[in-house]
Amino acid sequence: MDKNMVITISRQYGAGGRELAGIMAEKLGVKLYDRQIVHIAAAKLGINDLSEKELLEMENSVKPLSMGFIPFHSFGTHMGSSSQEMFMSESAAIRKIAKDGSCIFLGRCADYALRNTENHFDIFVCADDNYREVRGKDVYDGKSLKELNKEDAKRARYYNYYTGQEWGNGANYDLVVNTSKAPLTHIADAIIKYIETVKG
Repeated sequence: MDKNMVITISRQYGAGGRELAGIMAEKLGVKLYDRQIVHIAAAKLGINDLSEKELLEMENSVKPLSMGFIPFHSFGTHMGSSSQEMFMSESAAIRKIAKDGSCIFLGRCADYALRNTENHFDIFVCADDNYREVRGKDVYDGKSLKELNKEDAKRARYYNYYTGQEWGNGANYDLVVNTSKAPLTHIADAIIKYIETVKG
């Protein structure tokens, strides 16, 4: 694989995207970035008094049909910052990390942040409802399919709000993968082979 190749992975909740990203990172010998980006962005904004849960809540605070941003002081600080600034800081951190070499980004609208950057490959991971329902029970602390879909609705709102694009629309990605069809290790191998083929 190209030494400067960066992979972004977006995923349905319950489709095994996080596990797949970890397998790919291990096979490729590259770093996987997910929530670290939130902490890097927070540090850039001088935010150091919120828990990870509070940071993620702030980051994901786009409400349906909202015409404005949620003020950061809603989550316990008076800095006057906002989720918009958090998003911009995360995007800047993603672009900076991508310049340092090959890696994998999980979520965080990384595909959009890197849209003007060369050598990145964007993947969307989905799965059949039955597969997700089983994983919800076995892997995600007994979450129902309805709960998984509710989380996906939040992801879609966040992505659509900040990027102006439709989350999960295959036209926005280089590859869409259904994890219901084979073991994740096999899917990881197939994705890597495909990327190497199309990127030469």
